[in-house]
Amino acid sequence: MIDLYAMGSPNVVKIYIALEEMGLPYTVHPVDVFGEAQFSPEFLKLNPNAKVPVIVDSDGPGGKPYTIFESGAILQYLADKTGKFLAKDGAARYDALQWIMVQMTAVGPMFGQYVHFWRFAPQGNDYALDRYRTQVRRTLDIIERRLSESPYLGGAEYSIADIATFPWLRATGMFLGKEVEAEYPKIMAWVAGIAARPAIVKALAAVDDVRGKVTQFDQAAADAMDRVFGRGKYSAAA
Repeated sequence: MIDLYAMGSPNVVKIYIALEEMGLPYTVHPVDVFGEAQFSPEFLKLNPNAKVPVIVDSDGPGGKPYTIFESGAILQYLADKTGKFLAKDGAARYDALQWIMVQMTAVGPMFGQYVHFWRFAPQGNDYALDRYRTQVRRTLDIIERRLSESPYLGGAEYSIADIATFPWLRATGMFLGKEVEAEYPKIMAWVAGIAARPAIVKALAAVDDVRGKVTQFDQAAADAMDRVFGRGKYSAAA
């Protein structure tokens, strides 16, 4: 059994999808991030970085319980555990892993920073907003070219590279405007194909369920938002 500590962010959605795709039984433990639950001593024992997702595998290496955090590491762990969605060796394995690194180092950070300055930062951050929007578009251009050459990010087969990237790119129109979707036909076709998979439908329903059990950002107390984003009295510059 896998214990999943979760809320509804894209990095957590990856793990829901992987668990459903791999057919692994799991129990969800909602973590109220905008209620500051990730800073509790109990959660910090699971992840000293105070972030979700985290999984605890009751049947880990050597048959012992094992805790792992960071979504990219979790995906590789689950793929290796099950033998699914990541080649065991050879070029196919590294083709998938390098596109996971693109997601971890480019897609997630650039989308994340863009959304922060678009949705949460005060007015007067035009430079930051323009910078991250530009980086998001650059990253989308790269992925569009990749999907013009290959049906999936890692190559011919659906893999954890696609699982890692889908939760971010499915929101392209919401983040950048629906009109932008027309500029990325390969990405939009890839998103639609993945979204139709039965495991994805089930995973997204589970995500909707957990979102109803945690505080949403527009319901959070001001101090909690400051702590989550490291601003105000929680800023290193304060």
